[in-house]
Formats: sequence, structure tokens, C-alpha cells
Amino acid sequence: MGSGNIGGTNVWRVYGRWYGLPVVVLDTAKGFAPALVATLVHGHLAGVLAGGAAMLGHWRPLFMGFQRGGKIVATTGGAFLGVAPIVGGIGAGIWILVFVTLRYASLASIVAGLSLPLIAVLLGYPWPVVAFAGAAAAAIVVLHRSNIRRLVAGTENRAKLRRATAPAGPTSGRAA
Repeated sequence: MGSGNIGGTNVWRVYGRWYGLPVVVLDTAKGFAPALVATLVHGHLAGVLAGGAAMLGHWRPLFMGFQRGGKIVATTGGAFLGVAPIVGGIGAGIWILVFVTLRYASLASIVAGLSLPLIAVLLGYPWPVVAFAGAAAAAIVVLHRSNIRRLVAGTENRAKLRRATAPAGPTSGRAA
């Protein structure tokens, strides 16, 4: 349904926040847990490899026959929270700011993704984190190509921050 993606944004859009929020949280945790453990046990290089593996698994899930999955945004955020928490936190803040201001989840994802390498460099993270940030940014842009085309054409859907209230009475479409 919706875009056909299994990621949190599409689930939220199609089924609402009660299903969408848990999917976003689980997608984030999917990147966070392996990246954090690998970083703590072996260092940044292992952390970015584990986070990258989680992102690849979200994009092309094994249990879906390596068919189309999600666009890796929440999983990337989780991976960065595990490998470089300050970078991940600032990236999440940028996502929220762009989304609340402009109401385009795709644009928020692209801007936040593109900010990761710059943030990692400015904060002095080691080369594996900077390289991972660059690769993640490129992947997010590539996976959002169709969204970019719709943004340029002015046909991308804006998110509704509140549901429209249904009119009261028998015309509301609800069964009595």
C-alpha cells in the first residue's frame, strides 16, 4: 500500500501513528543495536560495518527475498546513534526541524542525510565515521530519486501534522 516501502514513513502515512511510530522505533533500533555493540566491542570501523549491514538489510530484506524494503532513513539514524551519538542526535534534530517547517518527510530525510558527513567532520570523528556518513548520505539521496523528481515538479505530498476531523452525523462515513 502507499509507496510500497516497508519503512516507517509509509506505514505511518498508510496506517497512522499507532502503527507508524512502532515501525520507526524498530527501524531505528535495527540500526542502533548492532552499531552500538560493534563500536563498543571493536571500535568505530566495526560499528560502521555493522550499521551499514543493518541499512543494507533494511533496503533489501532477506525475508522478503531481497526485494524492495525501506529507504534506510530511520535505520541510518539508529546506526549513527550507536556509532557517533552526537552526529546521530544532530542529524535527528535537523530531520525534525526540516519536517516540522516544510512538512516533507522526503526532504527532511535528504537534508538530514546530507548533513551527516559535515557534522562528522566538524566534530572530529575518525575516518570510518566520516566515510560512513558520506556513503549513507549518498544512499539516502539515491533511494529518494523519485521523491526528488516530485519535489522539483511540485507534486510531492506534504505530511499532514493533524488528521482532518470527520464531520459529525450520518455523513461521516462511519457505520452506526
